[in-house]
Amino acid sequence: MQSIIKIESLSKKYKNADQYSLNNVSLEINAGEIFGLLGPNGAGKTTLISMLCGLIKPTSGHFTIDDLNYTNDALKIKKIIGVVPQEYALYPTLTARENLHYFGSMYGLKSNDLKEKVIEALNLLGLLKFADKRIDTFSGGMKRRINLIAGILHNPKVLFLDEPTVGVDVQSKNAIIDYLKALNQNGTTIIYTSHHLAEAEDFCTNIAILDRGKIFAQGTPSNLIDSTKEARNLEEVFISLTGKDFRDEL
Repeated sequence: MQSIIKIESLSKKYKNADQYSLNNVSLEINAGEIFGLLGPNGAGKTTLISMLCGLIKPTSGHFTIDDLNYTNDALKIKKIIGVVPQEYALYPTLTARENLHYFGSMYGLKSNDLKEKVIEALNLLGLLKFADKRIDTFSGGMKRRINLIAGILHNPKVLFLDEPTVGVDVQSKNAIIDYLKALNQNGTTIIYTSHHLAEAEDFCTNIAILDRGKIFAQGTPSNLIDSTKEARNLEEVFISLTGKDFRDEL
């Protein structure tokens, strides 16, 4: 399979920090994968995704997305990626439809095409009847689904997801996962972070486990389980590699 993301010796040390948040990480992600970046708090997941999305600059190393270099092709990269953050990136006093039309127009989608895409996505995620209701009246699961739609209206080649099902009911979780699987089947490569390890075990085709800024293991969920002594599931692999210590930070 062809690599769509290539990361070489990527490191990040924040100003006044004592240690690297990401330390000499190299990784290749193939086109069409659902790739899980898993790790405890402070492992470096958010730092890595933030660099890949162009939000922060690496201290050293480099990466390409679809053969585009972030130093020369930052604007081109932004056009082919979608980002769904953990925090809701929505305007609470606007309706669902108004929010989605706003974000879709930012990606350059034309009016008629955008209108059709918004209706189709709202319908698939069970929200069409709430299209003209204000976001601040929505439940957490409904907001999470709108947050997802906002990041995929432009049909990105690569979609970055940060905890896409956190804090939602079972029905919303299932709807989100099914929708993401359909996107993946249609060619979108997905980069996914979550603390729901059972979900990741079922959802991801490949996984990298990060801790303290480094990759400790990489492989398919089944291969990681099989290669870890006495592990019966991905959570036990995770604990075996990262330990049981708390990761509280200020």
